[in-house]
Amino acid sequence: MRATRPGLLLALAAVLAGLTWLLLRLLYVSLPPLPWTAVPTLGLLALGEAFTAVNLRARIRHKPGTRPVEPMMVARMAALAKASAHAAAVLGGVFAGFALYLASSLDKTVPRQDFFVSVGSFVAALLLVGAALFLEYACRVPKGPEDEDDRDRPRPV
Repeated sequence: MRATRPGLLLALAAVLAGLTWLLLRLLYVSLPPLPWTAVPTLGLLALGEAFTAVNLRARIRHKPGTRPVEPMMVARMAALAKASAHAAAVLGGVFAGFALYLASSLDKTVPRQDFFVSVGSFVAALLLVGAALFLEYACRVPKGPEDEDDRDRPRPV
């Protein structure tokens, strides 16, 4: 599995922000108000992934007082990290599209509430992307002394 590229996450968010903005131009008046529940949900997911990353990193690096980690668990955590980074980028793009569309209607009550909910949800999605990238980073196996010896050895052509 390859590392998640931040450029891909940014492109996902930008495309979905543009599509959301276009759709809202047509459909916003028929939508119910945005629920605020995405903010704590994404925030708690980010907190959980960051906590998992710190613990997993300590276990992979064999810190004193930690148990060894099974390789399959590390692979599962890496897959979780990659999936949640992509999902959070998609959600962040949707909420950014809402915020962009609603920024011009802050003088009305419902659009103003939706704007603040969408900005809060966007920030929480960014936190989840950061936590997911940190969890993915924590899943990397540190290089050992034998890896450094290979670097100094000439490679056959």
